[in-house]
Amino acid sequence: MTVLKAYKVHKDVVLPKHATQQSACFDLAYQPLGKGVIFGMNRTNGPFTRPINLQNGTIKIAAGERAMIPTGIRLDIPEGYSVRIHPRSGLSYKSGIVLANCEGVIDSDYFDEIFVLIHNTSEVPFVVTPGDRVAQAELVKVEQYSIEETLIEPAQKTDRAGGMGSTGVRSMPNIIVNEDFVGVSPMTGPSSEVFAEVAKVRAAEEEKKAKPSRSKKSLDKKVEA
Repeated sequence: MTVLKAYKVHKDVVLPKHATQQSACFDLAYQPLGKGVIFGMNRTNGPFTRPINLQNGTIKIAAGERAMIPTGIRLDIPEGYSVRIHPRSGLSYKSGIVLANCEGVIDSDYFDEIFVLIHNTSEVPFVVTPGDRVAQAELVKVEQYSIEETLIEPAQKTDRAGGMGSTGVRSMPNIIVNEDFVGVSPMTGPSSEVFAEVAKVRAAEEEKKAKPSRSKKSLDKKVEA
């Protein structure tokens, strides 16, 4: 089994661990031991230095700010591997706390303390307390490769043409059915089966409107009598 060695920058730092036996990642926590300030950037890209609360070690990240969160550990990453840092899904969903760089990549030749670059995307301040798990990380094997110039222009290999949304968003046609409109969203490319289904719905709606209700028939008979 591959071993990832972690060095504590302070004797009271708690080493990270996997939450379950089959966890792909280990959690990274905010551990400010031995530090007095944090560094970051505000929402207008102005740098700031903010004192850590001396009583409880908390820090406040205002709306739109990015901050470098110390983890208190240095990693001895084996050659041929890297460590990838990812956001935590719960923090992202509930508090809008994500990674400013989407994913952090730590190369095996980096040996200083690990900092997590978080971004408060919400509209309210976020308070980080010592021990809070702010991100998750995994050890990833790196495929060694070289980059060489080629004089042969890359050619199309499949039926794919282009990028940046060229294959659309939906995985199936978006059928719209309501009182005013029965049809297919113009953003999709419907098949003949879809049009046939839409035609059925339209016919059923028209038939329902054309047939008088049973109560109306009874009322008409009484009037005639």
